[in-house]
Amino acid sequence: MTETFPAFDISPVPVPALDATPPELFHGLYGMPMFVTAPTPDLAASVDFWTRGLGFFDLFSIPGRLTHLRRWAFQDVLLVEGERPAEAPASTVSFSCVLSQLDEIEAACTELLPGCTTGPRRMPWNSVELEIRTPENTRVIMTAARPYDPNSPEAEQLRALGIEPPEE
Repeated sequence: MTETFPAFDISPVPVPALDATPPELFHGLYGMPMFVTAPTPDLAASVDFWTRGLGFFDLFSIPGRLTHLRRWAFQDVLLVEGERPAEAPASTVSFSCVLSQLDEIEAACTELLPGCTTGPRRMPWNSVELEIRTPENTRVIMTAARPYDPNSPEAEQLRALGIEPPEE
């Protein structure tokens, strides 16, 4: 694309104005193009801070493991139970991709920086994830959604949490 154009029609962020009002909290389901993952030693306290302090809401939780918080559309945060190891990066960022890209990304990153990848691995929230440590030690997770299989262990776990996927 060589053109620059206003894209407020695809963004939840309102056009800047003195009387701009924030959009409503977004409760719908979508493929997240990007999200932040934050480890925390006290999941309950972090959820409380993010919800009461920053205005996010609990979209869904896997008790004792993670809470998926959201504010506006495309403002997603995964809080995960655990300490950040001393050697861990200062930040983790996740980007969506498709399943067929994972092997290509893994090969390209390994060629550039041998040993920088972990996975891909199948996750309980119905995705496959590839972890990459960049040269500056940022932890990047490339996450690809798997097709929904109502008979899979992931579907069973989601149903147990009261989450049903959208109709195809």
